[in-house]
Amino acid sequence: MRPPYPPALSAAYAACRAIAKREAKNFYYSFRVLPQHKSDAMCAVYAFMRKADDLADDEALSLEGRRAAMAAWTASWRASRTTLSTDPIFLALNDTQRRFSISDDLLEQLVAGTTLDLQLDPEGVHTRTMQLPDGTLRVVQIYDTFAALHHYCYLVASVVGLVCIRIFGYSDRRADQLAIDTGIAFQLTNILRDIKEDAERGRIYLPADLLRDHNVDPSRVFTLSLGEAPRANELALLRGLELHAQTLYRSAQQLIPLLDSDARPSMRVLVRIYHNLLDRIAADPAAVFRERVAVPTSKKLSILVTGILQSATARLFG
Repeated sequence: MRPPYPPALSAAYAACRAIAKREAKNFYYSFRVLPQHKSDAMCAVYAFMRKADDLADDEALSLEGRRAAMAAWTASWRASRTTLSTDPIFLALNDTQRRFSISDDLLEQLVAGTTLDLQLDPEGVHTRTMQLPDGTLRVVQIYDTFAALHHYCYLVASVVGLVCIRIFGYSDRRADQLAIDTGIAFQLTNILRDIKEDAERGRIYLPADLLRDHNVDPSRVFTLSLGEAPRANELALLRGLELHAQTLYRSAQQLIPLLDSDARPSMRVLVRIYHNLLDRIAADPAAVFRERVAVPTSKKLSILVTGILQSATARLFG
């Protein structure tokens, strides 16, 4: 049952839910098996994240334009903490923060992760001009080390996990580290899935030290995205990243029992969808250079139905 929100707040949560339903894809399946107040909160956090990501990735604006838009939006959000805002996302998010004791610091870290891609020289990243297969030159950002990539994953995904478990509810402090590991597993899955799309945006998230270890020149990412078959060393590079993510998914399985019983089915849905995505990449790693690998809707619905049944059982007997 939906909590008795005032009309303006009810409308704000409804606006956030519409954004989540339209954009969240994998995440929204997991939101649907939460109790209403926790589902509303997850939609508010997602809408906030989505807006930040959209501002950072708005290719209709120059890099300077995106920085300016992000700075203005961030200033408005910070002001909304102490001054009543009419922005539905800020209104719902502020209520979510109060209800679930989510610190400003966690959300500030989330925004910091989003703005990394807007920095000229973010820490741990180098920028180089690269000649593409068609002879054109392209400015490309590449992470220097696997450790630097882990830090990026922490900011853009693990922090999200730390926010989510505060909504889900838990009492065992081990949950924090397990949520951090789970977030990195999810983000590494995204990185593998989005190699082609990210390269088109001038970003290579395969770290330079891993590329060197497998004797892969960064320019090969563009060549492979144009249809050339990957070599054995290039497939081995992808396999190494995939195996690291597989290891981190063990943390997700350890995290689920530590959450409140009414939130466990939601986390299971999310983990199963993302892990299924990683398994599909593992089955055909070359596919990431041809297309955006995805879990079929039929499979997601099957996972969702299982989650709904588990959620109903948890509410009856949890």
